[in-house]
Amino acid sequence: MSGARLLTFGCRLNLHESERMQALTGHLPDVVVVNTCAVTTSAERQARQAIRRAHRDDPGKRIVVTGCAVQIAPQDWASLPGVSHVMGNTEKLEAASWTETSLKQQGAVADIMQAAPAPASPVVETGGHVRALLQVQQGCDHRCTFCIIPYGRGRSRSVPTRDVIARARALVEAGHHEIVLTGVDIASWGRDLDGTPALGTLCRDVLSAVPELPRLRLSSLDPASVDADLWYLLAEEPRFLPHLHLSLQAASDMVLKRMKRRHSVQDAANLIAQVRRLRPDIAIGADLIAGFPTETEAQAQETLDFVVRHELPYLHVFPYSERPGTPAARMPSVPNAKRQARAAALRAAGEANRQAYWRGMMGRPLDVLMEGATKGHSAHFVPVRLSRGQAVRGTRLTLVARTLDEAGLVAEIN
Repeated sequence: MSGARLLTFGCRLNLHESERMQALTGHLPDVVVVNTCAVTTSAERQARQAIRRAHRDDPGKRIVVTGCAVQIAPQDWASLPGVSHVMGNTEKLEAASWTETSLKQQGAVADIMQAAPAPASPVVETGGHVRALLQVQQGCDHRCTFCIIPYGRGRSRSVPTRDVIARARALVEAGHHEIVLTGVDIASWGRDLDGTPALGTLCRDVLSAVPELPRLRLSSLDPASVDADLWYLLAEEPRFLPHLHLSLQAASDMVLKRMKRRHSVQDAANLIAQVRRLRPDIAIGADLIAGFPTETEAQAQETLDFVVRHELPYLHVFPYSERPGTPAARMPSVPNAKRQARAAALRAAGEANRQAYWRGMMGRPLDVLMEGATKGHSAHFVPVRLSRGQAVRGTRLTLVARTLDEAGLVAEIN
């Protein structure tokens, strides 16, 4: 195998930053790069286990550790057996960091902790995928009580519109039919740019400047930050895909207040209702934390009832995980068994909603981007596979589903 070996933990942003690092480390076959995550203690534990395993399996390899967990506490990672170098989030995407000279300079722990975040640049992850992820924003200005990520990613920085458009155009010319705009807090895109444009403005500009782009999708979106141009696109632009994933976290006003979120339960309900008025068949997902400190049984039930009442089909459910250094970690905790039980109840409700949503798509023409010979995703992000025959990977087909199972819709060419 040529180049460095990449081990990646955490979010989609980390995944496509690892793609960039893979391209930068093609000359380093004796290196293992571990790209860490700081969202949960579990993610950090898994990264430490991976480092120890990599060192045990091949002690001759140099191990370079980077990512948010390293940005926050580099000294903890530099001391692990086999680690030859630690690298901050800013440095990991720079070619100069991956020279032999740079990798021999281990004494960079203080520099990582004191480094100012770099300006955002358009990082792209394709990894051979037909759907391209385009990072348009980095960092976060909010301080949710459960989250350590602002300490690992820095303040919000936006990629300028011209750079996003240039990269989007290049991706389309390379054969990609769908682009997903992503970042740490994409809803804050533009607030640090001249004129403070909004995310919806960026989306309109990309679709206008790159008319050949058939499908534009968004990653997770803060419910408190849907701007006028996003509403316009949802109502009028078919290339803006009917799929929104909301950073909801809870549906109890008291829990949201203790999380220091910027929306209320009614705000979220109004948003979902308005979105569905504009796009009745839209797929709506949500991130949810189960068992947040101080959460009572009644408050947990509020969130579960909200999921059922609003029929949310795509849920990312996380049992709460303490992060040292965050205000939530000092709040009275919910027993782990209750966290797990509440997460299981939310996942079960989400699965029921998902199956109902998929059933509603049966018999309808679906615009499916084929990610393999027999599998792809519709514009609504419904997984679809062919009942017979094969397709050319990377093409878009109009399919009609006649049956479904736990994995998604089973369709035939219309």
